[in-house]
Parts: sequence; structure tokens; C-alpha cells
Amino acid sequence: MSAATATDVRDLLVELVETPSVSGDEDECAERLLAFFQEHGREAFTDEVGNVHAPADDGVLLTSHLDTVPGEVPIRIEQTEAGEPALWGRGSVDAKGPLAAMAVAAVETGASFLGVVGEETDSRGARHVVATRDAPEAVINGEPSGWDAVTLGYRGILTATYEVETESAHAAGPEKNAVEAALSWYDRIEESVATTAGDVFERVTCKPRAVDGGSTDDGMGVTATMDVEFRIPPDETVESVREAVSEATAAGSLSFSEGIEPVTASPRTPVARAFRVAIREAGGEPSLLRKTGTSDMNLFAEAWACPMVTYGPGDSALDHTPNEHLVLSELDRASEVLTTATEQLLNP
Repeated sequence: MSAATATDVRDLLVELVETPSVSGDEDECAERLLAFFQEHGREAFTDEVGNVHAPADDGVLLTSHLDTVPGEVPIRIEQTEAGEPALWGRGSVDAKGPLAAMAVAAVETGASFLGVVGEETDSRGARHVVATRDAPEAVINGEPSGWDAVTLGYRGILTATYEVETESAHAAGPEKNAVEAALSWYDRIEESVATTAGDVFERVTCKPRAVDGGSTDDGMGVTATMDVEFRIPPDETVESVREAVSEATAAGSLSFSEGIEPVTASPRTPVARAFRVAIREAGGEPSLLRKTGTSDMNLFAEAWACPMVTYGPGDSALDHTPNEHLVLSELDRASEVLTTATEQLLNP
């Protein structure tokens, strides 16, 4: 097996960012990853849903996602205001920086690798894997945490779709139409479900994601549909939020996504300890994070009883933004930390 180098991780990142992979269209990105592993003497293949597997030592599974959200960020390498060279482009932070670092670390250490699809939408890749693959001994999930921090917790997620129809009436009259009914429904569920105690990670929050409404085709009624996303802290569950929303819904129809449970990993596992040691060896002071969003780590933790953390280069505040970029020196340091931590876990 040939050794991957620091140049490899930068080159691979550029190639991955130059390869569009919006959720549902990850095939070309998967082909590039397959080629990378084959160039370095590793077996690699894709499964039925498009995940990339490079199986090896299951003492550690290094995994990140191939897909990005939509939106074009012009790809270029230029200096930041601080004078650091950085790569701009959709996915540079979320999560092709972590993905490139995971792939290179897998080659350097002999750890197993998994690149999943659909993380930004329905997590179909991770759902397929936990249903078809045996649990590894440890998981390092790739998402931006910053090179000197690891993420131990994520909130869960649930999406509700509310639909309502009313008879048409004159707009000048007092009767509420379906659009007003949908807005009133949101106010009710926000009051009954959302909590304000503690920091954001410890609270249930909700946010409308889409609203559509208007006259029916025959002009005899008014319809409205609203999609609302709930983020769920560790002391709640998908079912508890689903029940609260259902109880606050008196009329109309209501449907839910499958949902993903929250997760909080222990800071005292061998994986967390390996990262603290590796970050200190690289000159950093490790931080432990809890994220207000959701990741595939939630699904891995629910299905697999093994220690895990999430780690990767990049500032998560840049996720999904028009200013998404990754400082290349951070990629280098994260790749070094990831390789060191993985080697410690495989060779205790």
C-alpha cells in the first residue's frame, strides 16, 4: 500500500469540492473516492444506495458524508482576511474537508472507511448501513468541529407536515381561511412544544421550513400546507415531541417524518481520550462540543453500542452559507490529529 501524504489530503479535497454532489446526485463524487482508494491499493466498492465502502480494520470506522446542500459557491483558493490560504466552495466545510481527511487517514492507518449519501436530507445512506452492516469497535464520524475540538452531542430531529382545507369565503369577511388556520396551528404548537429553559442544545425548538396555500382548483375552497422542523434535546424523544404536536392539533391532517433521536456520547471513552491526547500532541487544547443540529452520528449511536465521536476540520458556522470555505492549514492539522488518534485506537 502506498502512503497518503499531506499533499494528498489537499489534492483530494480540491477534487471532491470540484465534483458537485447535491443530495440525490452523489455518484460522481463516489467514483472519485473509489479511484482514490484504488490508487492507494485499497479495495473499495459502492452499495445499493450509493455509499462508498473501503473495508479494512474495523477497530475504527472512519465515516463522513458525500452529499452537500444546494447552492453554488465559486471555487477558488485565496487568502482569508487573516492571511491564511483557504478553499472556497460548496461542501468545503460540510463535509468534504472531513471526508478527505477521513479517506487519507484510512489509507495511512488501515482503518475501515465509509462515505455515506443523503445526510443532508433523509440520511438514507446511514440508515442503510446500520440495517446491513455489523457494528465496528469504534466510530469517528466526520463533520466540522475545528481541528482542536471533538463533538459529543447532537440534538435529534423530527419534521411535521400539516394540511388543512376550508370553504372559500369573501376575503373581506370574518371567517378564517386555511392559510390563517395553518398560521394559528404553528403558533399553538410552538407554544406547547418549544421550551426556553437552558441553552439551545437543551431545548426543543421548532422552525417552519415551507408554507404553501391558496384556492383549490375548483375555486370552492382554500388549502394550506406547512412543514415544520423540530430539534430535540437529549431529555426528550422523537415520540414525546410527536405526541405533544398531535395533542396541539385539533383540525386538519398531520403527518411526520421517521425522526432521528438525540445523542450524547461520553467524554470518557477510549475514542474521546485518543482525540484529547492527539490534539495536545499537535499543540492544541482540546474542547468538547455539543451541536444544536443533527448528524449521522445520531443514527450510528442508536444502532451500534460502541464508542464514538464526531471530528473534522472547519468552522461549522460556515455550513450551508455563501461564504463556505476551509482554511487549508486547519485541514492539515486535523488530518494529522485524526491519523494520530486512529493509530492510537488501532494499536493501544
